Amino acid sequence: MPRMTAARAAVEILRREGITNLFGLPGAAINPFYSAVRAQGELKHVLARHVEGASHMAEGYTRAKAGNIGVCVGTSGPAGTDMITGLYSASADSIPILCVTGQAPVAKLHKEDFQAVDISTIAQSVTKWAVTVLEAAQVPGVFQKAFQLMRSGRPGPVLIDLPIDVQLTEIDFDPDLYVPLPIASPRATVAQAETVLRMLAEAEHPLIVAGGGIINADAADLLVEFAELTGVPVVPTLMGWGAIPDDHRLMAGMVGLQTSHRYGNETLLASDLVIGIGNRWANRHTGSVATYTKGRKFVHIDIEPTQIGRVFAPDLGIASDAKAALEVLIHVARDGAPLKDRSEWSAACRERKRTLLRRTDFEDVPVKPQRVYQEMNNAFGPDTRYVSTIGLSQIQAAQMLHVYRPRHWINAGQAGPLGWTGPAALGVAVADPEATVVALSGDYDFQFLIEELAVGAQFNIPYIHVVVNNAYLGLIRQAQRGLEMDYCVQLSFENINAPELNGYGVDHVKVAEGLGCKALRVFEPDGILPALEQAKKLMVEHRVPIMVEVILERVTNVSMGTEIDNVIEFAELDGVQNPIPTASGLRD
Repeated sequence: MPRMTAARAAVEILRREGITNLFGLPGAAINPFYSAVRAQGELKHVLARHVEGASHMAEGYTRAKAGNIGVCVGTSGPAGTDMITGLYSASADSIPILCVTGQAPVAKLHKEDFQAVDISTIAQSVTKWAVTVLEAAQVPGVFQKAFQLMRSGRPGPVLIDLPIDVQLTEIDFDPDLYVPLPIASPRATVAQAETVLRMLAEAEHPLIVAGGGIINADAADLLVEFAELTGVPVVPTLMGWGAIPDDHRLMAGMVGLQTSHRYGNETLLASDLVIGIGNRWANRHTGSVATYTKGRKFVHIDIEPTQIGRVFAPDLGIASDAKAALEVLIHVARDGAPLKDRSEWSAACRERKRTLLRRTDFEDVPVKPQRVYQEMNNAFGPDTRYVSTIGLSQIQAAQMLHVYRPRHWINAGQAGPLGWTGPAALGVAVADPEATVVALSGDYDFQFLIEELAVGAQFNIPYIHVVVNNAYLGLIRQAQRGLEMDYCVQLSFENINAPELNGYGVDHVKVAEGLGCKALRVFEPDGILPALEQAKKLMVEHRVPIMVEVILERVTNVSMGTEIDNVIEFAELDGVQNPIPTASGLRD
């Protein structure tokens, strides 16, 4: 039996589990692992500037492609605690990432050794499993179990903490004998599917709510097939956006208090049966349960049994992987289940989609943010991968951008950590180096973890970062209206080095250029599209991140509300609209 260090065994297992890329920072307590990576020679490594940034890169990498698992590596102590936000974000959105940390020697864990922290206990509530390995011989089994856990049931992250002496200890291990453990997921039965189809036959105005579980299960094609077979319109959640193309005749719009369409909310309110597949009934999607559920029945299909009934009790709950559920639903539907003509209902949904639009064609200076999304739709095609996290920029982007493919809207949905966008976009660009990756941030999100731009410059990871700058914590300012205050949310100041910014504060162009990137700034609406077109050329030419900053009006109240039947439309409606373009080659 070959002998090798436990660290080398861990690296060999990573390769046999399909890992090709790592994101992280070396340090004294994890250096034996890095030595094994270097000796093994096949794994690529991106050196982050902050371990939290590395964890978000790993998230973006996972989210970009079915089957990916991003791996984040750091040393002992603060490296692990820096990963916690990334673990939380991944756990909240059911994203598998593996975080590997170094640790003090086993004999010193209880002696307050330098940078010795009980990271496995700290990480327990935001992982599927967090473990400090105390015996070197357990390392192969721990990694084997970690990959099984990350992929089984509801996906999620795992943290493995490796004391330095455990890493250095030699063990008997033959990589050629290693086999990944089987993955178990629940499957819907034919009887359950028949019940769903009977409920569907009894309904007049049914909808499918398509959640992120459909994306995770790589089941978007099956979703569209089932919708077309039954004629039932589809409402994607924010995490499920792209599961059905925006221009599909059965795409009925998103529902919610913030990241929603007027037509989506109106269609949900007109429905009498909702079939949720792979979704959580998140509160920003539903608003109050009383309003959301009144007058309609619900089916909830989710891979995690305890998720069913967590927010409200459905009329029928089915524990199943989304792909398995759609396969059996399609089988039953094709096998003679009664299917109604839904043409009148779907036509009504399309009419709402055609008419209940928000205006985007503003000519104002300073720029209104709606115009930015209009020009992004004009500049970027259906293959664009958008990345965003939180704020008025993300909310309005979800209201106004168009997405045509699964995994082409990549968003930290539940956690929404500021600073996530940039490093996540780098992870997406590593996973799909030929894609046009477009990140979208407000100025505050951009300033968090801004140092990671240097990673893109150093490793030639190109993407476009659109920054909408109003020198405000815009979402928090809008929330403070209810308390009649505007407190600690202004980012504006007179920058003595950039008087041309007229009080907008940080000179993002100089910062981005100082970090090795290219940067453009736009003050007028007619300059947005040319800047975006130039950014595409610069990205190809220089292979580094390209920032496009648009200076916005200071205050914009974005459409949102407290209930799905009470979303306040602050801006003008029914002006010249930006229609949903039909992407070439897609069903319409």
